[in-house]
Amino acid sequence: MDERRAEGRRLWQQRLGTASEFCRAVVSNGYLTEEQMQRAAQRYRLGASRDGGVIFWQIDEFDQLRDGKIMHYRPDCHRDHDRKPTWTAYLLRKHGQLPKDWNTDHCLFGLHLLMEDVRWKMADVKVAVVEAEKTAVIMSEVKPEYIWLATGGKTELNVAKLRPLEGHRIILFPDTDEDGQTYRDWYDIAEAASDVFGHPVTVSSLLEQRATSAQKAAKIDLVDLLFPQP
Repeated sequence: MDERRAEGRRLWQQRLGTASEFCRAVVSNGYLTEEQMQRAAQRYRLGASRDGGVIFWQIDEFDQLRDGKIMHYRPDCHRDHDRKPTWTAYLLRKHGQLPKDWNTDHCLFGLHLLMEDVRWKMADVKVAVVEAEKTAVIMSEVKPEYIWLATGGKTELNVAKLRPLEGHRIILFPDTDEDGQTYRDWYDIAEAASDVFGHPVTVSSLLEQRATSAQKAAKIDLVDLLFPQP
């Protein structure tokens, strides 16, 4: 293990655990059981900040730590929009704890599973890509037949970020919106990736077909569809 990889491992292991507002809210709102949450947290190497935020570590297909997004969630398991996400690389650099040449090019959340999950060696493995890290974490236990990755935002998807998945069955699950623009944007990216990879990249129309007008206005995702809140 080279020095950079060892340093990255040290960084995420220091904050590893389920002591975040996010993990507590996932369980208390009935998305996952405590046991499922523990498995999902271990799978995605979730961390916890000192002030209760969840750390979604971005670790690439070579097991190299790129960055970590610190996010805060309310007790209802929705984002606390009064607290903006913070990147760990920024904070560590600010305090002189990270080299200035550290590679912080962002990758898909969960990409380290290429090394860890034995299913990656299977030609017919299904790789599902969603927008939110929260969705990937929860869906990994709800639909374990897929390997779930997340872009971290609807505008964070591009062909380059999908490149490590080349050769696998890729299915994109964009969030919905009022006019279907996100679906069309992701469809265009899927078409471009299909041309580059030489095999189809699929975009699921599940949300576009099943979401109500009110749900589309609320820009729901798969978790919202499967676990409608009162």
